[in-house]
Amino acid sequence: MQHEKINEVRSWLQKASRDLMAAEADITHHVPLTEDALFHCQQAAEKSMKAFLTAHDTIFRKTHDLDELARSCESIDPSLAEALDPCA
Repeated sequence: MQHEKINEVRSWLQKASRDLMAAEADITHHVPLTEDALFHCQQAAEKSMKAFLTAHDTIFRKTHDLDELARSCESIDPSLAEALDPCA
């Protein structure tokens, strides 16, 4: 994998990781911020799929549609279908 692509994939995954940390902080707050936590979980899933697509040289449009991103990921690796099904 090219250095530039590795950095781009790493960037997507770092952003996803920060979203998960924010979700954990939201849900463990003394007054759980459930809606905010769910937003960050959605963002983490989105960014993780974008990292996967980037790693596989698959262009994706600027979107927040998890179904669309999941379908693109599954077209590369059908074994991901079960794991990505909850995104629907």
